[in-house]
Order: sequence, then structure tokens, then C-alpha cells
Amino acid sequence: MKKLMNFFYIKNQNGFSLIEMMIVVAILGIIILGLVTFFTGGTRSWVTGQHQLEAQRNARLSMDRMVKEIREGKNITSGSDTSITVRVPHFDGNGNIDSHPTVTYALIGTTIQRGTNPLIENVLTGEAIFKYYNNNDTEITSPDATVSKIHINLKVDVDKDDAPDITLNADVNLRNFGLEGF
Repeated sequence: MKKLMNFFYIKNQNGFSLIEMMIVVAILGIIILGLVTFFTGGTRSWVTGQHQLEAQRNARLSMDRMVKEIREGKNITSGSDTSITVRVPHFDGNGNIDSHPTVTYALIGTTIQRGTNPLIENVLTGEAIFKYYNNNDTEITSPDATVSKIHINLKVDVDKDDAPDITLNADVNLRNFGLEGF
């Protein structure tokens, strides 16, 4: 009887076969590959979203700066559909007009620059960035001293697929237009 029990006990101690182990390893490999692909895609999406968010934040800050400086302007000294130079009153410490410096924004390649400093990169070209209007809201094709409003239209391509990812528009009225003494 003891021999019979040992026989059954040994029979129940059989391990997994090599084929069974290979199938388990293959199934686990497929599951792990799926998880790695899922997490890699999620990480890539998050990084892309962060780059777009940063580009949008920078574009908005740059647009706000342009609007603020142009709004303070007295008049446009020169302009085209891709550049603008505006004369901005500057006051000394006593509240007197010190000089009339100019501020220039221009599209150089695909970058809007303030003077020689880059402001917004990856701007799509082909459309007018600056449009000029007089007091009657009539568009002026050749900017002159009668310009009182500027429309700014920026399209920024973050992922470089030649399609705008960020579009910013602003209408800017020259605050000091027509004021004497400036």
C-alpha cells in the first residue's frame, strides 16, 4: 500500500511542460508589449500637449506685448502686411515727453521679431499679419499718418505640418492717435 501511495504521490508531482512554459511566456510578452505601447503613447501625447501649451502661452504673451506697445503709439511711421513701425511716446522722470522712439515688429522668415529680438516663432506666412484702417474703418493698403487702427492676425504652426495650431487676432486702436503734443 505504501508503494501504491508513493506512486500516486510521484504522479501528482509532474511539472509544466516546455510547450506550456513557452505559451505562458509568449502571452506575458504580448501583454507587456501592449502595456509599454500604451504608456509610451500616453507619455508622447502628454509631452506634445505640454509643447503646444507652452507655444500657445508664449504666443499669447508676445501678442499681448505687441498689442500694448502698438496701442500706446501715436502714429505708424511705416508698415506693410508683414511689418509695422510705430512711434511711441516716451516720458522722462518728470512726466515730460523725452523723445519719440519707434518700435518695429517684422516677420523675418517665420519669426516675428521686435527690432532684432525674436518674439514669436513658426508663424505661417502667406497671409497679411498686419492690416491698417483709418478713422472710418476703411482699410488702407499703403499705411500713412491716417492709420488709427491695426488688425493683427497671427497663425502659429507648433508641430510644423504647415497647418495653423494657434490663431490669434487682435484689433488695436492707437490710443494717442491725433493727440497734440505727442
